[in-house]
Amino acid sequence: MEEDATIEEKKLVSPDSEDSSCCCPICLGPFLQLSYLDKCFHKFCFNCILRWTKVVAGKHRSVSSSVKCPLCKTENFSIIYGVDGSCFLRHYVNEDFVDSFILSRAHRYRLQCYYTEQGFLDDIFNISQYWKSGKCYQPNCWLERWLRREIQALVQEEDVDIIVHHILGVVKAALWTRREQKSLTNAPEKKQEEIKMSISEAARPFLAARTDRFVYEIQIFLASGMNIEAYDAVYIQRLGWSSPGINTEVSQSELIDRTTVIPYLYIFDGDPDENE
Repeated sequence: MEEDATIEEKKLVSPDSEDSSCCCPICLGPFLQLSYLDKCFHKFCFNCILRWTKVVAGKHRSVSSSVKCPLCKTENFSIIYGVDGSCFLRHYVNEDFVDSFILSRAHRYRLQCYYTEQGFLDDIFNISQYWKSGKCYQPNCWLERWLRREIQALVQEEDVDIIVHHILGVVKAALWTRREQKSLTNAPEKKQEEIKMSISEAARPFLAARTDRFVYEIQIFLASGMNIEAYDAVYIQRLGWSSPGINTEVSQSELIDRTTVIPYLYIFDGDPDENE
């Protein structure tokens, strides 16, 4: 096993070499079933990097949830493969890691929001005015953090970096470039529909039936112009719920009271309607 690992290390191609962009750094051949490590995004053949993770795992007595990239030594938790432009597949280094994410109170609050009636904040945050006034031109420094919490709550996984950056990239390209800003002034309603469609197409492979509501929620958050703390306060006050706090870190006391979440089978501890 150790001999195999040594052979693999000797075959690695430097990431700065000319051939590194078209050849797998492990087998030195053309990419077969192109795959990426989820943190550093270095490219490999799927079977090559899968074999690498097994060789490395075999050298350790305890089971690890991550593996170091053979090129840059960054810790990675999964292999992304089967990317076709609209969706992808993921192989976790440790399959037990998939179900290890525990929702914080803030995550649960956001998930519960998707079971409320849409539109109850429209009298406070005017989405149409947001588009017509040109406020949509202004980059929102809180959006990435909001997206991360929102998507973590919806897919019930901790590592959502790829989804976040994918959707954030769509928003930036559609709104926050000079070319797009210029075109938006001509027909804001038409541009709004185009951008909603772009966000929907980017999010649907991951969020499925919750996509349309997600597109609405992202517009409401952007239209508010608020940071996450202030936005949560307004949202919760309108719903009549008690504040869950905005910290997405899981405290030790919360760990005692909660069990591991099974994706899409989460059952709420209480009915939010009881507090209205």
